[in-house]
Amino acid sequence: MGMMFVKGDEKVKEIVLLAYGMEYGLEEFYSTLALESGDPEVTEILTRLSRVEENHQKKLFELYLTLGPDPVDRETFESKRVSEMMEGGFTTGEFLQQHRDTMNTVPEIVSIAMMLETQALDLYLRFSQKVKDEKSKNVLYEIGDEEKAHLEMLGRLLEKKI
Repeated sequence: MGMMFVKGDEKVKEIVLLAYGMEYGLEEFYSTLALESGDPEVTEILTRLSRVEENHQKKLFELYLTLGPDPVDRETFESKRVSEMMEGGFTTGEFLQQHRDTMNTVPEIVSIAMMLETQALDLYLRFSQKVKDEKSKNVLYEIGDEEKAHLEMLGRLLEKKI
């Protein structure tokens, strides 16, 4: 998962850039699956998850702006992001290519999304332990709590579809 990119001595700005890149990758993943889904309920949830990942990116960018003296616009910030990988360490294209045959049914798609959300939750909990700044810690905990809510939503959907 995303911790493979972490050396252990990152500054808060580096952690935010890494998390932002992973949120970007996950948002792209959900958007792609939503376009391909034939189930309206799954499409709606994947679209909602994609929007939430966009919101996480916004929060991370806003946090980044508070961390240093140099103001930066969103385009410059995005050019600095550490990766475009999802929390699992794959780009969206790589992940879809390697796992396409395991995402043929609604339960399989939802299970994959649950796996990724679990990895995201783990990522934010670990990152929150690395930062000393209270504001940064709170933002990371808040995003982690949202990942928990995603897992609950996906769990309910999975129960309905099995």
